[in-house]
This record gives sequence, C-alpha cells and structure tokens, in this order.
Amino acid sequence: MTHDVVIIGGGPNGLLLSCELALAGVRPLVLERLAERATLPKANGLVGRVVQALDRRGLYERLSGGDGPPVAVPGYQFGALPLELYRLEDNPMFILPIPQRRLEELLEERARELGVEIRRGHELTTLRQTADEVTAEIAGPEGGYALTARFLVAADGGRSTVRKRLGVGFPGITDRGFTSRTGQVAIDPPFAVPGTGELDVPGLGRLRPATFTRTEHGMFAYGMFQPGVYRVSTIEWSPSPLEDSTSMPLDELRDAVRRVLGADVPMRAPDGAHPALRRSIGANSRQAERYREGRVFLVGDAAHVHSGIGGPGLNLGMQDVLNLGWKLAAAVRGWAPEGLLDTYESERHPVGERVIMHTRAQMALTSPGAGITALRALFGELLTDASAVRRVAELMAGADVRYGDGHAHPMTGRWMPDLTVNTGSGPTRVATMLHAARPVLLTRTSGAAKAWSDRVEEVTTPDAPAEAVLIRPDGYVAWAGEDTDGLEEALHTWFGVPA
Repeated sequence: MTHDVVIIGGGPNGLLLSCELALAGVRPLVLERLAERATLPKANGLVGRVVQALDRRGLYERLSGGDGPPVAVPGYQFGALPLELYRLEDNPMFILPIPQRRLEELLEERARELGVEIRRGHELTTLRQTADEVTAEIAGPEGGYALTARFLVAADGGRSTVRKRLGVGFPGITDRGFTSRTGQVAIDPPFAVPGTGELDVPGLGRLRPATFTRTEHGMFAYGMFQPGVYRVSTIEWSPSPLEDSTSMPLDELRDAVRRVLGADVPMRAPDGAHPALRRSIGANSRQAERYREGRVFLVGDAAHVHSGIGGPGLNLGMQDVLNLGWKLAAAVRGWAPEGLLDTYESERHPVGERVIMHTRAQMALTSPGAGITALRALFGELLTDASAVRRVAELMAGADVRYGDGHAHPMTGRWMPDLTVNTGSGPTRVATMLHAARPVLLTRTSGAAKAWSDRVEEVTTPDAPAEAVLIRPDGYVAWAGEDTDGLEEALHTWFGVPA
C-alpha cells in the first residue's frame, strides 16, 4: 500500500502535521518509536506566535481549558532581563502553559477525531527514494516491514534517524561549558509564599515564578504547574566531568541551587508527582543544511536544535509544520503550483537561523563575569525604551517574520491580524475563518476567486483592510492590494491552476 504522507515521530510536531493534512483531505500515517508516551516532563508550554496560530485552528480553547481567544502577557524575559510588555500598544507575546505530555494527549485526540492512523512502537530503520516515492523500512512490534509513500516527513527529534539516513549535514556548535539541572520538587512555607507562587529566599527576597535569576555563580529558574509542585532549574557555568543523567539524586539539585543562589532552599520529593530529576551537560545549537531532500522533509528538532532559554522550541517547530502542511497537501491533491514545496525551506530556514541567534545571545547574557554584568546593565537601560522592548519581543515571539522580498503592499508576507469583520453571517474573527485550514480571500467585491472556489474560501466584507487580502492557511498574507490588479496572478502563484 502506498500512503500519501508518512510522518516519522508522534510528538507535538508530528501530531499537529497529521491534523493539518487530515483537514486538507489527506490521510497521513504517523509512526512513533515509543510504545507509550514519555512520562518525563519536557516542554512546559507554548511561547510566541504559535499560540495565536493554534487559535486559528480552533485548538486554543481545547489546549488552554478556557474560553475566548489568547491574551498577551504583560511581561516576559530576555536573557534573564525583564521585558515590560504592558507598555506596548500591540503586545506580540502570547504564552500557553501546558506540559508537553498533556499537549501530545490533546493533539493525538484531535488527530484521531480526524481519522489519522497512529502506530506506536514502530521505528524507521532506513529509507530510500525515487523521483516518485519514498520507501521506508520499519521495525515494528511484530517484526520488520516496508511501506511506500508519496512523501515522508521527519519529526523525529534532534537525533533524527531520517536526517542521518539522508546524509543531511547538521552544522553548528556543541557547548559543554555549563551544566543544567532540573527537577520537580515540593517546597514548603515559609520559603513558598502561600497563594502567590513566589519563593522567599533569605538574602535575595521574593523570587517570582517563570522568571530567571542570574548571579555570578549561575542561573536559577522555577515555575509551579500544579499546587505545591515546583519545576526547579539551575545552570552553572563550569565544565563538568559528569554526563547527562535522568537519575540524578535530589541532593545534587539542592546543592546546585545553594551554589547558584548562595542560600539554602529546602526542597523534598513531591507527593504524587514524578520528580523528573535530570542533569544535562552543555547544549547543542545546530541547523540542518537543508530542510528538504527530494520527497523527504525535516521539521522541528530534526531541522534545528538550540538552547531552550525563552521557550522558542515549539513555537519554531510547530510553525514549521503549519508552513509545510498545506503545501504538502496541495502537492498530494494535485494543485500545487511549481516551486510551492521549495518555499518551505526558503521561508523557514531563515527563521531557524534567527532563533539560534537569539538563544545564543540570551545564553551569553546569563553567563558570569564582570564584563557580562556590564553588558547586562547596558541592555537593561536599552530595554527601558519601548521600541527596543518591541523589537526584542517580536524577535522572541516570531512576530517579526515576513516571507518573501520586494512586497508591493505592507501586509504581504506578514501575519494576518485577527480582525473581526462583518459578513453575511454576522461579525466573524479572521481566526475563525481559518479553522478549516483553507486559504481565505477577504475582499470587498465578491467573485474575485470564483474559479478557485474548490480550494479558496472567499469572504466578502466591507471591513476588509484592503480591496483584497489573500490569506494562506498558515495565517500569513500571500497577497494584498488596494485594487484587484495582480490578484489573479497571486492566486496562480500560490494556489495553482483553477479547476
């Protein structure tokens, strides 16, 4: 049997891609190496534009457990320096606290609702491809087998088997000059301030959750994701003879906190929660030389790895998926214009480069030394300027992304604002229009995209911000104009020959 698309990896990126393809009428197959979902905590939530992007698929309320659209956060940090985001009129920073395990559960639930087949305990061992198909050799619970697909997507992480089998280079750096430790612990009053989530540390005062505290001995951070259970992390800037471990003793984390903060923080194993104690030596900061090799594509950590400071990983990887999904579906369904699949790499590779740049910069700003302390003082002064805060916040959120060059209209290539416009069915948010993962033409004059009605949703409204705004399924503007000259060419360029 030949599948349309085989996805290697059943984490957040692979599952979201399967949902995108299923919404577009393509039936993907997801193969996940692990027989059961991992129990160790990984990411703690989503940061940046991806939160708004998931709202445009109707997933935000499911993931957040609340009602209504996302709301920007009043503050965040860059390199353990505060960003006073409440000062910005159009704050670009959104976050969604959710443990990765829960995120995967909910995305898998959605994928199965859409009819996606997910096979657990199935691992790719090798692959080969021709001009027309990809053949993958799979090791499954009942033995090995082969399958073929029109396309294959690697969402199998930083140690991607697919990337290695393709021979795609993964240049970058490995920095072993620091040691990270993390774990889930219980912290009792008076160190834990009841009702606030704060920690009261002698000599340092009150520390707030979801912030970083940098000292000349390292960095400390923590968050509280369930009452009484704290996720504590430290970074110490010194080479270590130790190796990575997922069985680190609690005393090791306690001693690291004492060295970094210069004070004891009493902590114990949490009641009813996994301590998830982990030691990591250094970090990789690398990017694949290319995101496509023939009919095989790389997304997420298979395409790029970097420090987790600032929480950019899922923002970057899941937006890779949203960029690729509709283009891949167009190729499967036969209407993709020439070169459309190549725009995945040309658009997303530069975004990956910028994330690697700003995470390296943030790690440098948290390192010890009088020179870094002076640099932080200078950055702190710069970040009292609202324009500097906006520039940094847009960088971290991915809100500075603009696809393409030489745009005639300011909206083209940019993220489409979530306007509420009046339509024949009443006031409607742009986010709601994109729930079906179809292109949308927002226009003041109806009939402009009639020939593409099988693949483009046309919405006529007097509230359109231009005469015509052509919105891609991933939420970015493919074309905009104060008249319709050029619209037909844009429809051909992005959405192919009309049926």
